[in-house]
Amino acid sequence: SREQNLQDASELARMLAAIDLCPKPTIARIQGDVYAGGMGLVATCDMAVSLSSAGFCLSEVKLGLIPATISPYVMRAMGARASHRYFLTAERFDAAQALRLGLVHEVFDTETALDDCVATLCQALVAASPNALRACKDLLHDVAGREINADLIERTVAGIADIRASAEGKEGVQSFLQKRKPNWQE
Repeated sequence: SREQNLQDASELARMLAAIDLCPKPTIARIQGDVYAGGMGLVATCDMAVSLSSAGFCLSEVKLGLIPATISPYVMRAMGARASHRYFLTAERFDAAQALRLGLVHEVFDTETALDDCVATLCQALVAASPNALRACKDLLHDVAGREINADLIERTVAGIADIRASAEGKEGVQSFLQKRKPNWQE
């Protein structure tokens, strides 16, 4: 029924929003084909890396459907122009094309190389200030797609001032000046 479909779509929308708004960084490790809703999962993650053998497809129109719930995330990742093509044609495309479109950040030929990349990304994230990561994710959501105006500039100025004045901000600057690791890395 329509009511059941609304419930199902709402659950998917809540899941995608939870991933997108997760205060911790998220990484999509893609080793197989990504179709339909899976495209939304990839697009909600902060970083996406893929095997070269992976295939991608927004297949909904072949089934008489539309990629409605995932569309905000996929369009943000791939851009409106590419979304027009792939939403409407349901063409399958390869990982190299996903890279060109901005859906994924890197493509690898072997699982070992893919795993090494994920490990490197994780190491970089673990080395960062936990509070700065959360604040940076908020900043990314707040600034994306906005007009650069006095209000946005004021918000970004406040953002850097607040994080500089925080305990982790002070610790990070001091550790840099003192050429030591910050306390969140100890």
